[in-house]
Amino acid sequence: MLLADSLSLAVRAVTAQRLRSFLTLLGIAVGIASVILLTSIGEGIHRFVLGEFSQFGTNNVSVLPGKTKTGGAPSGLPSSARPLTLEDAKSLERLPHVIAVTPNIRGNAEVEGNGRTRRTLVYGVTSQSQKVFKSTVRSGQFLPPDDAGSARAFVVLGAKVKDELFGADSPLGQRLRIGGLHFRIVGVMEPKGQFLGIDLDDTVFIPAARGQELFTREGVDEINLALEDGAPATTVAAALKKHLIERHGREDFTVVTQEEMMSTLSNILNVLTLAVGALGGISLLVGGVGIVTIMTIAVSERTGEIGLLVALGARRRTILGLFLGEAIALSALGGLMGLLLGIGLAQLIHLLLPALPVHTPLSFVLMAEGLAIAIGLAAGVLPARRAAGLDPIAALRAE
Repeated sequence: MLLADSLSLAVRAVTAQRLRSFLTLLGIAVGIASVILLTSIGEGIHRFVLGEFSQFGTNNVSVLPGKTKTGGAPSGLPSSARPLTLEDAKSLERLPHVIAVTPNIRGNAEVEGNGRTRRTLVYGVTSQSQKVFKSTVRSGQFLPPDDAGSARAFVVLGAKVKDELFGADSPLGQRLRIGGLHFRIVGVMEPKGQFLGIDLDDTVFIPAARGQELFTREGVDEINLALEDGAPATTVAAALKKHLIERHGREDFTVVTQEEMMSTLSNILNVLTLAVGALGGISLLVGGVGIVTIMTIAVSERTGEIGLLVALGARRRTILGLFLGEAIALSALGGLMGLLLGIGLAQLIHLLLPALPVHTPLSFVLMAEGLAIAIGLAAGVLPARRAAGLDPIAALRAE
């Protein structure tokens, strides 16, 4: 049988039962659309989260107190781990490829200025924090490079704190009380926005030594380092670890590179994306059952046609290919409908909810269509084999 004849027979078989074929197509289309929609949302969230971390630089290293792989001891809780100190942070500045180092002391405190009071997040850092976290000052300046032991009582306000306490007035040079300590305002930061639910603009920055005094801390919560572009983070991390072991006498700290953190985070997000895609795949299973059903019915209805084709000399392989072709055509068309529906819904959701990140990579589109064709092939095998195995005489008698 010529290829053109096979295609003609397959098209006529599909169009002969339009409603039944459409419902089968719809089953596959809904499954593909579900997979595309859910994986697009998952991939969008994946890119959004990684982008959030990348805004602080792409080659950073963090050191946390305590020998763990998930982070140091929580701030304010008793711990047997030796705390990291300001001197530890200072000593790391001499390591190769390190361009900036800042200790970090976090806490929540009440701030009062211009006759107004609010509670906000307070960071104890050094002048190099601006370089480490890629932040920008809108007015004034950032903390000056004072020695840790003699750091002046200066404070830099986040954009939201400035607006809440001083409104449109300039706060530069004015006094601000944080807890029981008094500071002079020297700068205001550019708006930074949200980071995983944390308002980066609702913060104030004070010298690290003043942060220790304010929160009654002996050590620091962590030490953050910025490396040269292209510097091997793993090599720097190994040198950093060796250096701190020499200072502490043992490895009582945890070194986390941004590359390591991003890789772990990416793996977790990939699993989540696959999980939500698998949920949508349940609909594809239903569509596959629909193809098995319609092809089984088609074999029963066309028994005489099959017998006549075999009697006229059609090979079993031709009959098998004919019914498999019908199944693949149904699933491929259903997959195409599903792609258009899924991508359209994803873009519609993004328009209605701009805050929800949605991204549909081309690889997902190709994989989804390939999956639809594979399902059609798998679902059509049994009915096609049954058709190819029919005895021509018995088939003609059945007609």
